Amino acid sequence: MSDDFPGWHGTTIIGVRKGGQVVIAGDGQVSLGQTVIKGTATKVRRLSPGGYDVIAGFAGSTADAFTLLERLEAKLEATPGQLQRAAVELAKDWRTDKYLQKLEAMLIVTDGAELYVVTGAGDVLEPEHNVAAIGSGGNYALAAARALVDSDLDAESVARRAMAIAADICVYTNGNLTVESLSK
Repeated sequence: MSDDFPGWHGTTIIGVRKGGQVVIAGDGQVSLGQTVIKGTATKVRRLSPGGYDVIAGFAGSTADAFTLLERLEAKLEATPGQLQRAAVELAKDWRTDKYLQKLEAMLIVTDGAELYVVTGAGDVLEPEHNVAAIGSGGNYALAAARALVDSDLDAESVARRAMAIAADICVYTNGNLTVESLSK
């Protein structure tokens, strides 16, 4: 790939934990340079290894993210009901495996109680203020959600409003949302 290749952009994923509910929402836009390639991509998935529900949202390369989701699902099957342990094991593999190190993606994951951001740098981060966001419009969505999280809105409403604000500001984010939630 040449250095002047415009690169893929166009993902905003947010996770909001509030009132016993965790919501992960993602927009549907995929862009190549200044061109929208697709507006209805699904970047939030429900995983159910062994009947244990987990929601994951991804930003970055789709193929790389699917590879990570498959690995996360395998880790969850090996450690049922232990999202933190599975996420840490995935992050360790991601950081040390030469193949996985080349993957360009990030994940937000939840089991309805815990909320984590998993990165290729080996990080498993539990966000402050019960809000996490990744992707091109992640900082816009994060700022909006942090402003809204202490309001009377529920977790889903906070996520939807924050994503709408991000879509109004970030050219790589649209309003076609996929929203999944879990309660514990």
